[in-house]
Amino acid sequence: MAWNELTAEPRRHDTTEQAPAGQAPAEQVPALAGLRLFGAFRLEGAEGGIAVPANEQRLLAYLGLHQRAPRSVVAGTLWPDVTEEHAQGSLRTTLWRLRRVRYPAVGSDGDTLYLADGVSVDVDDFTRAALRLTGSAPDPGDALPPLGLLTRGELLPGWDEEWICSERERLRQLRLHALESLSARHTRRGCYALALEAALTCVAIEPLRESAHCAVVTVHLAESNVVEAIRHYEAFRRLLRAELGIEPSARLTGMIPHRAKSVTRTPSSAETPERHDRSA
Repeated sequence: MAWNELTAEPRRHDTTEQAPAGQAPAEQVPALAGLRLFGAFRLEGAEGGIAVPANEQRLLAYLGLHQRAPRSVVAGTLWPDVTEEHAQGSLRTTLWRLRRVRYPAVGSDGDTLYLADGVSVDVDDFTRAALRLTGSAPDPGDALPPLGLLTRGELLPGWDEEWICSERERLRQLRLHALESLSARHTRRGCYALALEAALTCVAIEPLRESAHCAVVTVHLAESNVVEAIRHYEAFRRLLRAELGIEPSARLTGMIPHRAKSVTRTPSSAETPERHDRSA
């Protein structure tokens, strides 16, 4: 679908911007849209993907992550290396072009811009599921989200703007905690294959994250697969030694049956190394 074929006006929100001289106003063509920010930018309409130029992508992505913001903040964030007047002009042009998409994607309320009602954002779906998983006192009967909802790829890979990098790290941490929580919930319900899949996915994202390896060991022990638990512990121990020169924590080591006693036991007098008095 070509960019210049897509024309639209908002149905309910004021997105009025002055069109460049010689350009006719856009036709009203309402539609539904979905904004996808995980993996790669994608704006989806009723007829499939919609081609969006770079500046318009950045504006939609910013509003998709922040919901709403003053025009001055949006302009200053997206065009930080130009004058305020130039940045505001670029924002006006970008908003006008967005009106030509076959869905009213951006709304305005005075000086505030926001993503229009009805534009679904995959980051919102992910965040709701992750926060529900990591919340306290969960209801045992709650339906758990599918693993695929938590593993949709990195946020806008290749985008190096500061506002993207900070959000990318926030969502990465939320993803890791959510996967560990999902593994724990599945383990308590006896769904060990699903629990192990969630835990190992977390390990794949961050191989040096000890709490993720604890989740893997927990699943193996819950299934009475002690050998598997030991094998995984030893592999993680070798990785830590090679990468950081350290040992696993006492918490993880204490989970392994053949090592638990050595972690908590106090050496007896017979096991205490003899000290030699070398004083003259």
